[in-house]
Amino acid sequence: MPKIEIYTKAFCPYCSRALKLLASKGVTPEEYDITMGGPKRAEMLERANGGTTVPQIFIDGRHVGGSDDLAALERAGELDALLAA
Repeated sequence: MPKIEIYTKAFCPYCSRALKLLASKGVTPEEYDITMGGPKRAEMLERANGGTTVPQIFIDGRHVGGSDDLAALERAGELDALLAA
């Protein structure tokens, strides 16, 4: 199973949606809560090429994007292949 990482903030509906989709696939990602900022937020900005919105999702180090991007991968039938790698 690949390493799944997701940067989130408290009370973020997009974060909840992404986490729910991943859970439906049997995946428990490593979640980094950046609600209060800090070094993990700076890390996210660097890894996501300046992306400031949450969630920011990574699969085996590959930047997937946000919740809409994850949902688009699912609709295109590509998410399962990424999660099975």
